[in-house]
Parts: sequence; structure tokens; C-alpha cells
Amino acid sequence: MSLPSILVLISGSGSNLQALIDNQGSDYKITHVISNKKAAYGLERAAKASISTTVHNIVPYKKKHLEDATAARPDFDRELAEKIKKLNPDLVVCAGWMHILSSECLRPLREAGIPLINLHPALPGAFDGAHAIDRAYDAFQKGEITKTGCMIHWVIEEVDRGEPLLIKEIEMKEGESLEDLENRIHSVEHVAIVEGTKLALAKKT
Repeated sequence: MSLPSILVLISGSGSNLQALIDNQGSDYKITHVISNKKAAYGLERAAKASISTTVHNIVPYKKKHLEDATAARPDFDRELAEKIKKLNPDLVVCAGWMHILSSECLRPLREAGIPLINLHPALPGAFDGAHAIDRAYDAFQKGEITKTGCMIHWVIEEVDRGEPLLIKEIEMKEGESLEDLENRIHSVEHVAIVEGTKLALAKKT
């Protein structure tokens, strides 16, 4: 019996991708990695692990739609969905994918029965969207929160609002630098993304 296949979406260094690579085995196999950045170091990580890759960048779509810039994103998302559908993974894992996926991508994947999960470095409903760690750090300095965390959640059109699969809380520390907080959160993320992927695959089956 073949292992469940996962496709990973990345944009940067790919440290969470590396965690998934390091924990391949009896639960899943990474069959493809797609990056929206040509220079993403995560592509090298995939290559070293003999995982096939694709670069799917927004720039050609912007050039294609010079007269109507608003058409670039939907076109980008539609073609991303087509690429994913052709690869037909059991699960798509967004691991530092810095691009909001619209219904142009999510709808066809739902119809094809291909679910997506995302790693977000905040607790549910706390700091949706970009720069979540920075915003949590600032909120702690103002005395507004005492903890933050990360979660793995199903991807829906509302950014970071899909149902959480896994939540990990992290207590804030007085006197801690933003860099140290980031490092602590990233170390928890590397565990969470593996656990969340296994949970998602178990729920799918």
C-alpha cells in the first residue's frame, strides 16, 4: 500500500518543509514542492531530498495582464490549482506560503477533493494575516496578552480562519527579544506541522 502523498507550498527558507522532509516515513511521502519565489532556499532543500519542484511566480501573470492588473492574481490562482490537480496529492500543506489563496484556487481543489492545511504562527483569531509574531510581541509589550502560539488549520477563503486541527500555546517571557520569541515559535512550528499533517491525513481517510 502506497503512502499518502503531500504537496508542499513554500515561499522562503523552507525550515518547516525540512521538518516534513525529516519526518517522512510510515505516515506520508512528499511528492512535490511548489514555490512562488524562484530564489526560495526551500527549493534546494527539496532537491537535496530528491523531491521534484515547480516555481509558480506571479510576475509572468502581471506581465500578461498589463492592461488589467486585477486579473493577474485570479489567473495565477487558477493555474496553480490546475498544476496541483495534475499532481493529485492527498493533501496540500502551506508551509510558509506567503500568498493568500483565493476561491479561484480553493474552489477547484475542493471540487477535486484535495484539502489544504496551513501553518499560522498565532492562536486562532488572535493575529490573522502577515507579521503575526511581531504583532503578538508588540501586544505583549503593551500588556495585552500573556501567551501566543501557532496552529495548523484547514484553508478556507477567510485568511487564517479555517477550523484549527492543532493548536500549540506558547507563554510569553519578560525581557525576551523578538528574535528569541521567533526562534521559540519556529521550534514549536517544526513539531506542529508534522503532527498537523498526520492529523489531516487521518481525518481525510
